[in-house]
Amino acid sequence: MYFTKEDIKNKKITIIGLKKSGYSAAILAYSFGAEVFVSDCEDDNDTRDNYNKLIKKGIQCEIGKHSERIFNSNFWVISPGVPKDIDIIRKAGKLNISILGEIEFASKFTDKPIVAVTGSNGKSTTVNILFEMLKVGGYKPLLAGNIGKPFSKGVYEFLNDLIEVDIIILEISSFQLEFIDQFRPYISLYLNITPDHLDRHNSMEEYLRMKLKMIKNMKEDDFIVYNKDDKIINKSFEDTAPNKISYSLKEKNKFFSLNSTKIYDDNLESFIAIKDILLKGNHNLSNLIASATVAKILNIKNKNIKSVMEQFTGIKHRLQFIRKLKEVTYINDSKATNISSVIAAIKSFNNPIVLLLGGKNKDSDFRLLLPHAKRHVKHIVSFGEAGGEIATAIGDAVRLNIMSSLNQAVASAHKIASPGDIILMSPGCASFDEFNNFEDRGEKFIAMVNELN
Repeated sequence: MYFTKEDIKNKKITIIGLKKSGYSAAILAYSFGAEVFVSDCEDDNDTRDNYNKLIKKGIQCEIGKHSERIFNSNFWVISPGVPKDIDIIRKAGKLNISILGEIEFASKFTDKPIVAVTGSNGKSTTVNILFEMLKVGGYKPLLAGNIGKPFSKGVYEFLNDLIEVDIIILEISSFQLEFIDQFRPYISLYLNITPDHLDRHNSMEEYLRMKLKMIKNMKEDDFIVYNKDDKIINKSFEDTAPNKISYSLKEKNKFFSLNSTKIYDDNLESFIAIKDILLKGNHNLSNLIASATVAKILNIKNKNIKSVMEQFTGIKHRLQFIRKLKEVTYINDSKATNISSVIAAIKSFNNPIVLLLGGKNKDSDFRLLLPHAKRHVKHIVSFGEAGGEIATAIGDAVRLNIMSSLNQAVASAHKIASPGDIILMSPGCASFDEFNNFEDRGEKFIAMVNELN
């Protein structure tokens, strides 16, 4: 069911959360004539800036509290940062107030085909690869969701003819799937499932259940694309849907397969040499094959897929080269917020690594790093709230020193490193103990590194 002006006009809509997603949902709802009220219990720089902007537009808001007014509403829209088990959510349920996630809400304003990408790692890289493949293939894609631009903002822009869009690519997190009702992608891409966000979801079973909500409304002509090399995902799709297409680095695939040196097309003809792909690492090969599989479903020509594979260099804050100073290479991998991402980053380099690891723990088990750190990492500098936990988990397996902040960690790593080393900031934790988000952490790291001499 899609919203019309009549469905929204004069409806009382409460939006919980006033960061990017909540702000964008408020603008979209208000543009359709809704009576919007936005509430956020936080009062920080971001919420205050957005509060001031919405008040100027005539949209009513409150920050620093949730008043009783939030319950005087036809339905709620929830930002992804709001957990589903807090008191106000429970009370809204008892009052039979419908609750929509921001992704669900925005999807009700459009019938354009959606490619939704989820997984524990590689989402941002994959959606950016896919965006480039569709763009060179003649589509006008919108890239939104967890990647940076909220879905509501993108919908507002194309409904008001500010951008041209004929297909939507969404990066979807488990948080954004908690309040899914009728959301229905045309193609659902599953990359991998590893322990992540267990501080919010409490168990792997619950985390996986959230991820699988993405396909709850799937129809016969929709597609699932999934990573057969991931045991959890492979098992999850054993008995689902006729239109499911797997991809693998180890087995023959429907569209693109590979050996140790080349990728082959569906006619088993040589497609591209792996050495000609700029994006290094097996995890990125998997992301490229996943993207190419979706591109083939959407009838993108092989030459366009190949050109992106040859030219795509990666995304900001994901294994991003910053500079080389005194023969030491500095790499920003701030987007690595879980252990699996750190392992993938470590395995991408052959040189000795000084690893900057820390931040706010998301209930991760840092002992999972041990087999990989012993082989690839010569020194760990832990920092932030999780610094002590990391030191306890690593023990004396790898040399380690603890710093209270990222700034101190950078200075320490700078002293420790020798010519030929890589200083890799791949924190394996959330950023919220010290920074607004992983982008903020990455930008601050870049600035710190550029100040070194």
